[in-house]
Amino acid sequence: MKSVVVGVHLHREDIHVDAVAAGDLWYSVVEVDDDHPLADRDLVLRVAKIRAELLDRATFIAVRYGFVVGLSGAAAPPPPQWRTILEANRTNVEMTLKVASSTPAPRPNRKDFQSGASYLRALHDSAASIDDDFKHAAEKAVNPIESRWLPRDNASLEMAALIPRARIEEVRTAGEQLKRDFPRVPFLLSGPWPLEVFANADCE
Repeated sequence: MKSVVVGVHLHREDIHVDAVAAGDLWYSVVEVDDDHPLADRDLVLRVAKIRAELLDRATFIAVRYGFVVGLSGAAAPPPPQWRTILEANRTNVEMTLKVASSTPAPRPNRKDFQSGASYLRALHDSAASIDDDFKHAAEKAVNPIESRWLPRDNASLEMAALIPRARIEEVRTAGEQLKRDFPRVPFLLSGPWPLEVFANADCE
């Protein structure tokens, strides 16, 4: 048997499925046979359902799908700062606002550059951009504890927002008003999600 990790949790009682100790934290896991393919659609849907149920119970840090641990003994612990992050965000969740770029740019071709540094600079310069008025209005509407704008590709940007659980419906309502105020700007407000962006203290 092997265990597919769903997330990292502060307390064992936050987990209603199987769990594996990970230092002073806990992994929520789904046990499957060793020869069971991780790409199996039913397994992916099962893990997604469990992930949503876990978030209803308590905030946790999401783990990229496909991370597997064995069943013998404790698993390797996650980064030490994650305990502090979980303690500080017991009542917070992430929400995301993905916006189509107002000026999508073609992605640079790696073969056109002689150095990796010049290619990375060109890649950064080709990142999507959005209208400043919409950006400021979105930040005001969502009014997060903290937010980070992340380029997802050359055609969209995403605002990751740290939100108190108590404000989830308020933020959704603000998103509907934002659609009315900016009918020509295509965007998708989604969540709540477990911590992911805000589990990475170095992400800017």
